[in-house]
Amino acid sequence: MTRTHYFTASSLDGFIATEDHSLDWLLSQENDPDGPMGYRAFEARVGAIAMGATTYQWVLDHDDGWAYDMPAWVFTHRDFPPPPGDVRFTSGDVAEVHAQMVAAAAGRDVWIVGGGELVGQFTDRGLVDEVWVQYAPVTLGSGAPLLPRRLDLELLETARNGAFVCARYAVVR
Repeated sequence: MTRTHYFTASSLDGFIATEDHSLDWLLSQENDPDGPMGYRAFEARVGAIAMGATTYQWVLDHDDGWAYDMPAWVFTHRDFPPPPGDVRFTSGDVAEVHAQMVAAAAGRDVWIVGGGELVGQFTDRGLVDEVWVQYAPVTLGSGAPLLPRRLDLELLETARNGAFVCARYAVVR
């Protein structure tokens, strides 16, 4: 059964990026991508991803090439050059696009990359099943919030991975 996850990192005070969309605070922290609740095991479960324009632009600016080998939907009203790979640009309704993503995932999971208004739209429609947060030992004071909406969660799992405290939650409906 396909499940939709919001998998992200956060500062201790609840921000996923600085006001100028920087992730420098995150990239300087010790983390084992193969460790407990790590990125690689999570990504291996994923068959489709969604991200907003700000996250997509950050990936283009900071990664050497396109890092994802599964279909990706970028929710945007901007024009972007497509990278190599299966990237689809959309300004469609999240519920309609989510149905396309689930079909493309072919039994694997869907990942909402980044956060902000896009994850808020998915949660508004009841489309997020789990929230995974890797809490970094840093405070930012302001920036992009972890979750821009109220959401009731049930703690399912915790772990330590390097400098991070990791938590996995089920969305309570």
